[in-house]
Amino acid sequence: MGARLYLVMAMRRPDFPADVVQPHREFLAELRARNQLQLTGGFSDGRGGAYVLCNVDSLADAQAIVARDPLVLRGASTLTVHEWNVH
Repeated sequence: MGARLYLVMAMRRPDFPADVVQPHREFLAELRARNQLQLTGGFSDGRGGAYVLCNVDSLADAQAIVARDPLVLRGASTLTVHEWNVH
């Protein structure tokens, strides 16, 4: 069995505030420092982005981490978390 990964999809809301980007990047940097962030990036159409969580024990734990994302706290984006079976 491979490591569990969690794909987080972040889709911007129409009233997305630009000033939330830096706090979101700082949040991702903290996850990277804790070795919980494997990959991150924005979509080329500017409508959102995604990141991949790793070294997280369960979907519930991944959802708890995502709930602390400034994108969620500010209501800037809709985030969904998926347990990802990577082959």
